[in-house]
Amino acid sequence: MPINQERLARTFKALVRCDSVSRAEGRFAALLQEHLQALGVTTRFDRSAARTGSDTGNLVGYRAGRIPNKPLLFSAHMDTVVPGRGIHPVLRNGCFTSAGDTILGADDKSAIAILLEVLAVLKAAEEPFAPIELVFSTCEEIGLLGAKHLDFGMVSAEMGYVLDARDPDRLINRSPSANRLHLKVHGKEAHAGASPEKGINAIFIASRAIAALQWGRLDRETTRNIGTLRGGEATNIVPSLVHIEAEVRSHDEDKLVRATREIVSTFQATVDAVTPNPFNGSTPRLEASVTPDFKRTHIPDDHPVVELAAGAGRSLGRRIRTQAAGGGSDANIFFQKGIATGVLGTGMQDVHTRDERIALDDMVKACELVLEIIRRYSGTA
Repeated sequence: MPINQERLARTFKALVRCDSVSRAEGRFAALLQEHLQALGVTTRFDRSAARTGSDTGNLVGYRAGRIPNKPLLFSAHMDTVVPGRGIHPVLRNGCFTSAGDTILGADDKSAIAILLEVLAVLKAAEEPFAPIELVFSTCEEIGLLGAKHLDFGMVSAEMGYVLDARDPDRLINRSPSANRLHLKVHGKEAHAGASPEKGINAIFIASRAIAALQWGRLDRETTRNIGTLRGGEATNIVPSLVHIEAEVRSHDEDKLVRATREIVSTFQATVDAVTPNPFNGSTPRLEASVTPDFKRTHIPDDHPVVELAAGAGRSLGRRIRTQAAGGGSDANIFFQKGIATGVLGTGMQDVHTRDERIALDDMVKACELVLEIIRRYSGTA
């Protein structure tokens, strides 16, 4: 069952030329639905759009099989980051890039092109295969929103793979849990030149709290980051409010809780340490909220999801190694819903930048691995 490289390249070019930035995936979803139906896939949209803010729901597909087995799940996300409008793909020396003024969109349209090529090969094949379920999600890039609001009543698979990583010879089977924090430090405004002593500088207080904490990599399993800090109105006004957004990630749930609590307690202690303003008795205050973003995945190396991919790799003369990731993906949400989901790579490099690129040979390798996984799962390898 050879991969048709020219068809794969044409498909990928067509996909990335169709804009689908987060919350504007509708036109792309309609194009993808046409491709899937032409390949014998039954498709439906869920009703997640009302909750994600997208102009379309998640696209769920089902390809019937002739082998009586539970469906095997494959998934990719339809949305891209910005600048992702008007993408012009360029294929040079076997490598795709954009023309230079946008991202390429290989994240995650390389995955979609790969799955379409696999479906095309399966359609032409004579041997029977197990059923396949497909989920193409919206709004992944802005918080896994499509997967979080997916109608899981439309999915019956118990295991599968998300295609949303770099190395086509690796399988991500561990990824962290994450918390998001929104902190507001309230001070007191005053004229910065005429009466600064009557104010309480919220930026100064927030800065002291930030400086008291460790950021970046805390240990092998845990990271912590300040993402945004917004505050103040003008240089001649003592700032009365600062908004801070931060995150904590860890492969260990206890460490996640401790690292999150430390942020809130440090900010609170810094606010509490400020003495009342002698001119008006005012004191600063803190508002803090913590929102769980996603839960970790932890698939043992002897799980069928891992063994299936490893065996497929061996059949192709490749070694598929497991890997722990620092980021989350739709696989975290599937795993949380009881679907053991590994993450496969497509070959994409430098994603979310104008230097994004992907080698056609790596996309072919990903196609071959997915096909062999399906064959082994179907018992036809």
